[in-house]
Amino acid sequence: MNIAKMIDHSLLRPELTTDDIRHGCEIATRRQVASVCVRPSDVGLAKAAVAGTGVLVGTVAGFPHGDTCTTIKAAETRELIETGADEIDMVLHIGRLRSDDTAYVHDDIAAVVAAAQGRVVKVILENAYLTDEQKVTGCRLAEQAGAHFVKTSTGFAPGGATLADIQLMRATVSAHIEVKAAGGVRSLDTLLTLHQAGATRFGATATEAILDDLAGRERGERPGAAAAASEDAY
Repeated sequence: MNIAKMIDHSLLRPELTTDDIRHGCEIATRRQVASVCVRPSDVGLAKAAVAGTGVLVGTVAGFPHGDTCTTIKAAETRELIETGADEIDMVLHIGRLRSDDTAYVHDDIAAVVAAAQGRVVKVILENAYLTDEQKVTGCRLAEQAGAHFVKTSTGFAPGGATLADIQLMRATVSAHIEVKAAGGVRSLDTLLTLHQAGATRFGATATEAILDDLAGRERGERPGAAAAASEDAY
């Protein structure tokens, strides 16, 4: 089990400078994580920084609230793919899901999937604002619309990934649809617990602390508290 290749190293906070982005890309490549997930305007910078390393460049569409028009989400996605993005994490329209406007939610996701031209699309439900029934509906609509992942959270809402939500999402979608946990994945123990429940990808800013803890355990050291003390994950 390659833990590093389950991590999307997150660089989405609004205050990050271009030097912060370059440093984050260096962490991602040195640690050989699955991807670095950057703000849309940073895709070109990140693509150059990780070129030839095997680390993917992910970015976001309709982030963080999901309420931009479908045409804008699709146009944003097309531009990001042209700039070099390998994966798109989109936020579904939370208010329309809560309104039971399932046709709108489905078509909104489907438009981004089409614009992504075969690249991986992860659909963020933002579970903190949803009932369990709405989470199930959102997962099913994401699958029907052709998405590759369902994802718990942006990290910018009141709550993040929970064990109960991962279990619910994994039980809702088909086996070929993966589940991404994001928001609060600050320690190796949290990651392992959520992985056991069915998550296969994790959004995190605490990447180095998590992987340092893993390396220490592999050397037989007592699990440390470094990851738990790290800054928030998205």
